[in-house]
Amino acid sequence: MKEVERVPGTPGHEACGCGHEHHHEHGHEEHEHHHHEHEEAASRETVPMPEGVEKRVYILENLGCANCAAKMERMIRELPGVRMATITYATKQLAVAADHQEALLPEFRRICASIEEGVTVTPRDYTPVKKQEKTSVIQDKKADILAIAVGAVMFVAGEVIEHLYPASLISAILFIAAYVILGLGIIWTAVKNLAKGHVFDENFLMSVATLAAFAIGDFAEAVGVMLFYRVGELFEDIAVSRSRSQIMEAVDLRPEVVNIVHGDEAESIPAQDAKVGDIILIRPGDRIPLDGVIVEGRSQIDTSPVTGEPVPVNVYPGTEVYSGCVNDQGVLKMEVKKPLSESMVTRILDSVENAAASKPKIDRFITKFARIYTPVVVAVAVATAVIPSLVTGEWNHWIYTAITFLVISCPCALVLSVPLAFFSGIGAGSKRGILFKGGVAIEALKDVKAIVMDKTGTITKGNFVVQQVVSLKKLTQKQILTIAADCELSSTHPIGTSIVSAAREKNLELSSPKEAEEISGKGIRAVFPEGTVLCGSKGLLEKYGVDVSEYKSDLYGTEVLVAVDGELEGYLVVADVIKPEAGASVKRMKSQNLITAMLTGDARDNAMAVAKETGIDEVHAQLLPEDKLSHLKQIRKEHGSVMFVGDGINDAPVLAGADVGAAMGNGADAAIEAADVVFMTSSVDAIPEAVSIARKTGKIAMQNVVFALAIKFLIMILGFTGYANMWMAVFADTGVAMLCVLNSIRILYASQKSGNA
Repeated sequence: MKEVERVPGTPGHEACGCGHEHHHEHGHEEHEHHHHEHEEAASRETVPMPEGVEKRVYILENLGCANCAAKMERMIRELPGVRMATITYATKQLAVAADHQEALLPEFRRICASIEEGVTVTPRDYTPVKKQEKTSVIQDKKADILAIAVGAVMFVAGEVIEHLYPASLISAILFIAAYVILGLGIIWTAVKNLAKGHVFDENFLMSVATLAAFAIGDFAEAVGVMLFYRVGELFEDIAVSRSRSQIMEAVDLRPEVVNIVHGDEAESIPAQDAKVGDIILIRPGDRIPLDGVIVEGRSQIDTSPVTGEPVPVNVYPGTEVYSGCVNDQGVLKMEVKKPLSESMVTRILDSVENAAASKPKIDRFITKFARIYTPVVVAVAVATAVIPSLVTGEWNHWIYTAITFLVISCPCALVLSVPLAFFSGIGAGSKRGILFKGGVAIEALKDVKAIVMDKTGTITKGNFVVQQVVSLKKLTQKQILTIAADCELSSTHPIGTSIVSAAREKNLELSSPKEAEEISGKGIRAVFPEGTVLCGSKGLLEKYGVDVSEYKSDLYGTEVLVAVDGELEGYLVVADVIKPEAGASVKRMKSQNLITAMLTGDARDNAMAVAKETGIDEVHAQLLPEDKLSHLKQIRKEHGSVMFVGDGINDAPVLAGADVGAAMGNGADAAIEAADVVFMTSSVDAIPEAVSIARKTGKIAMQNVVFALAIKFLIMILGFTGYANMWMAVFADTGVAMLCVLNSIRILYASQKSGNA
């Protein structure tokens, strides 16, 4: 463990949020209640919108092409008055920040419908989709399945007849009929898109490729390729839809109905109709539908759907509960405190959807790459059809090679697979109580080399507890605790209140002193009928000439010494409780080859004790809030990219200054706002889990890109050398896209296994 000495001149206090300068100087934490200017703490993904600019989210129904979505996004961004536009293919959502949204909506609809026929744009609402209203892709695609089935039968019949009767026209008629059934819709779409100026879309490329095959006499191959393409598209749609629904079902915990209590009766009403103040009945096994307070009944609730924390929580009248948790045992009645649109389940869903709209660098790169890739491959295809043919005269061979290139030039596998991988990562995180605020956060987190943590509220629970009472002379431990609590009765500091709480837990009778004087930074001098008491630091007692030679302690925590009439009688040890999982979590971080460090305003001895118990590598203690950022920069300089984890108001600047900022969910709003990642569990376990999810996501996204490009280029090379056919080219398009989709969804299942382990 690396011990970092305190910087000369820095005080031994860390802010505690109470705004009260307390008297013990032995390492308790005093959080100054300064209102930091934290514009830099705003999310790096969020651009502040000028006044009057409105942000809205729209649903793009019938959106089925990732490459088309990229084109729509680009065109909408170019509209006058649009400040920001992002289409998330994984959620079929368009997020727009613009002036005069109502006036622009018809333009959004025109653009989307012109690029992909049938796409509709409707404003999103917060109404949960009823399960009976959900339809499967197979039901939606009945007409396509029927066309594929009929076309396949005619194709097989044509192949059989062609082999049995090579000179018969029947096989050609069957092939042409099968092609009309399978390909007419694609050709018609291509013609309409061509009229709109969309040259390099998938429909056009497939139409040109298959019609060119007809032109050179490869009837069977033209039909077979169109059949394979339609089957591949169908399977790709099913895979994408199921992946999307699996991820959304994992994070969309919104209820369809709630049971409102009227006297002795309960009435089911739509969840969005419930109002603040309504009383809701929650039976055993029910999911808590809205945020509220228990007014009747006792039970245990499973919070893991929201926080990922597997330990049940006891609830009783007066307990605040959050929507999404599951009632395990008794019947509960709850008063609604927030409507559906503001409850935890909706906030989590919004967080995931907003995160999905935040695109990582690799996603933006692939979208730009696809715009260049397709025209280049089409140009190569044209050159391949013409130049070698002019030299060799083998027009059929080179045209055939060229049309395989046309099929390969479709970029959908690339454009689809990367965002879906990151969306799966975001969904996997939310299932474990980890909210990533965007693909950029995941992308940055996978590359971190060091984890830097605040102490209070991150490694420790943030609540001070009297750990030990030591008697040195005639007074008993109970008497020492009583005297200290009497002195601290008016204190609002966490250490003082913890002493009073400990005394009250033991039912000790407390009384206020006749007079009390607070000595700044040292402690309290109080006068009681029984005598004069000094309660505070070693320095306080020395100031009043008390012999403290008998006092020796190397315990973790703050020692509060107690002297009566000039005699040291004993002391109390007050310490923040280290989270039980902290040691194992730090060990897991080290197994991930991460450097662990702690930045704290606490005294060096306390910080070193916590680091020793948990195994943290580096300790930087007795820091002011502004010192933390400079130490973070030094750690980055020594080790590389860093993630900072904190929970306090004074952590906002350093959260924003880190490569990745993570906030504990029970922390200050400013810290949560400034963070890139929020740990709903407030558990240290979430840190290595988040790193693991980020690394898996990055790895799978890169696998998808490398696999898609490698297969496409391999088929191009094989085609150029005469070893590939159009069937292989179709696999390089739709087949690869489907495999990339299935590969992406592995992240969600990997997270489930990790969570169950």
